[in-house]
Amino acid sequence: MLAILGTLTVVALLALILTKRLTPLSALITVPVIASLVAGFGPKTAVFMLHGVQSVAGVAGMFIFAILYFGIVSDAGMLRPLIDRLLKAVGKDPARIAMGTALLALLVHLDGSGAVTFLVTIPVMRPLFERTGMDRRVLACAASMAAGVNFLPWTGPMIRASSVLHVPATTLFNPLLPVQIVGLIFVFAATYWMGRRQRTGLYVSAPLATEASVIQHRDEPSVRSLVRPKRFAANLALTAILLILMIGFKVEPMVVFMLGLVVALQINYPSLKEQQERIDSHARAALLMASILLAAGAFTGIMKESGMMTAMANAAVALVPHTTAHYLPLLLAVLAMPLSLIFDPDSFYFGVLPVLSMAGNAMGIPPAEVAQAALLGLHTTGFPVSPLTPATYLVVGLAGVELREHQKFSIPYLFAASLVMTAAALAIGVLHF
Repeated sequence: MLAILGTLTVVALLALILTKRLTPLSALITVPVIASLVAGFGPKTAVFMLHGVQSVAGVAGMFIFAILYFGIVSDAGMLRPLIDRLLKAVGKDPARIAMGTALLALLVHLDGSGAVTFLVTIPVMRPLFERTGMDRRVLACAASMAAGVNFLPWTGPMIRASSVLHVPATTLFNPLLPVQIVGLIFVFAATYWMGRRQRTGLYVSAPLATEASVIQHRDEPSVRSLVRPKRFAANLALTAILLILMIGFKVEPMVVFMLGLVVALQINYPSLKEQQERIDSHARAALLMASILLAAGAFTGIMKESGMMTAMANAAVALVPHTTAHYLPLLLAVLAMPLSLIFDPDSFYFGVLPVLSMAGNAMGIPPAEVAQAALLGLHTTGFPVSPLTPATYLVVGLAGVELREHQKFSIPYLFAASLVMTAAALAIGVLHF
């Protein structure tokens, strides 16, 4: 009963968002609450939601202060010289800009944090996309692909798989290194192709083009009055310090951006009135996306605490016929990316993967191979589009695109990347059937 109800809940959520029947905020709250009440949990539903909200509160706080921080330093003109230099480096060729976005995201994601990757890559590249008139869905997709294919030993999915199966992360990763290289080649080929098509304007949809044109033709005198050219070096140094604290010293991003915001305001707009005006100008976007993040937390909380996630996991394992169990790694690798839309990382890697590993081990399949099959898509290529991960809402919020548009645009590319890596894993013998 719970497995069926959980599956229907996830399907209904995706359907309502993708068909524009409900906004993501409304769907994330309404659908799981109805499911929980139908399951008979009654007042416990509120407790489930609270637990879920608490689990994402840090991410929501990080998002609010990151948006405010980047908004302030952008108003002050820090990004303008950087964008000018990027334009000189990549020109105005959309193909080179798209590939440059993927390269930047790949380099930043070397620390293993998807959130930090998007917080750094998208605010830097978005003004360049707007200045050249490129579709911001390409920006979101390029950053998502580069981060998704980059499953290093210290990334979340790899650490979860390693810890739950008691297999060293290097044992899982080393055979996958050639597979990852193939995946990265696909990423750059795909971003080049997206950029080439962007030259013809095939990707530009009316809502995105309209919003971009508003940004490009805003009142120039009012914009110029906010620029602080003499503070460029100070803003750049402050941003570098914040990145070093997050990437090098692993300081909690929310704390970093809270402190950074205070310093940025004092450097650029010391007047109390100016500070309030700058905060007000960016608060709407920050609070809107933070509310969606909190709603996503409530959704995940209900799905976990009610037992629907666990029931779905057990049902998924039970559906695998014993006679076809030797195909388990291949089947898991092919379905890994789509399964990211149904399971959150913890539920899969701590709940489903151990069961699949035991089932495979009984058939003579090494646990490492089952884990490697999952890593080819499950919350690697799948995490930037899953409604169950906060990173997805960071991507759409920072890029300024709607969730449904990001999913419809990016899922085919991310799924293709997963399938290409699966084929490579089969070709070099990482996976067997």
